[in-house]
Amino acid sequence: MKKGKKVYGRGANVCKRCSRKNGLVRKYGIYLCRQCFREIAPEMGFEKYS
Repeated sequence: MKKGKKVYGRGANVCKRCSRKNGLVRKYGIYLCRQCFREIAPEMGFEKYS
């Protein structure tokens, strides 16, 4: 039994917070779009140096 079509490429991953597919930060398994990442980054321990 197949449960649907397998998705490949950039559309396979979505932001965990807002389900957006564009501008995804996948490094370190974060899986957040860049807009959500900018909002949450200080809480996650990332610091802006300049």
